[in-house]
Amino acid sequence: MSMRGNIMELRTSPHLHGQKTVESIMLNVVWALLPVCAYSVYAFGLSALALIVTCTLVCLLTEHLACKWSGKDTSINDYSAIITGILLALTLPPAFPLWMGAVGAFLSITLGKLLFGGIGFNVFNPALVARAFLQAAFPVAITTWTPACYVGRFSGFAPSTLTFPFTTPRPVTDWVAGLGVDGFSGATPLSLFKFGETPVVTDTMALITGNVAGSAGETSAILILLCGLYLIARKMMEWRIPAAMLGMAVLTSGAFYLYDNVSYPSPVFVLFSGGLMLGAMFMATDMVSSPVAPLGIWIYGALIGFITVIIRLLGGLPEGVMYAILLGNALSPLIDTFTQPRIYGARKKAKAEG
Repeated sequence: MSMRGNIMELRTSPHLHGQKTVESIMLNVVWALLPVCAYSVYAFGLSALALIVTCTLVCLLTEHLACKWSGKDTSINDYSAIITGILLALTLPPAFPLWMGAVGAFLSITLGKLLFGGIGFNVFNPALVARAFLQAAFPVAITTWTPACYVGRFSGFAPSTLTFPFTTPRPVTDWVAGLGVDGFSGATPLSLFKFGETPVVTDTMALITGNVAGSAGETSAILILLCGLYLIARKMMEWRIPAAMLGMAVLTSGAFYLYDNVSYPSPVFVLFSGGLMLGAMFMATDMVSSPVAPLGIWIYGALIGFITVIIRLLGGLPEGVMYAILLGNALSPLIDTFTQPRIYGARKKAKAEG
């Protein structure tokens, strides 16, 4: 409320305005993801680059056309579609067929974002919504991996990358054998540990640097951590979510490891393998689909970390980050409801007499 001459003005909140805008925050997230993309291209070559570019462009085009068809101004200038495209690509195998990636990118915007009303209204992380669909629709392609840092990755594409729609690509094992890569089983470290006949221990340094088979975003865990710390330092990420998620993952896996260190992997392996680091830093921290209450933030992050480890160690899948985050997104409103702090000056409800 303010007085100007004899006129009283009443204005709604917010009354204090910060310098950070949605566009500036999203742009900084894009900057933070670029080193991860660059390392992914270094590790997996032209196929990874083509996948990232395809998913990003299709996300931008889909959002732009949807806005035009609905008579609204285009919203691609807020950079959220770029983030969705990059994150989707990073969750997919590097040699994932481009046409499948394009289908996923289209669905991430339409099904994961616009269906709920656009930016600020999506209940789930849009990239993970599309990833879940792709895993159900194309289970073979999404579990077909290529080795990291193989010779020739910058001179040509993996055969599956340019596969025509609804055709069967050349088996990746035959292609890898033709490259002269020895000892490649076509499985990620998590798959080897979970489904191997004998426990397989992956070199910790290989996990940290990302020199392993896996999704395009399963690159250098330490690099992903540093990129996340950049956003935390700029106060553009809720640090308590990755702290709770990673901390609970370590505690839960540590309990299993202490119980049986032969059947269950070490907490270090759990922390640096798969998409845990990428999910903790760039997906679970989605501002729209995560809680806002201080206590709720800790519960949300810890819940995702716990579910991830339970799925990995006791479930039927080697990886559980995607499902854990989507479940956390679904429970986020409920968590916020039960963890809202008491309004300043409000009294607790008196107990009913008698």
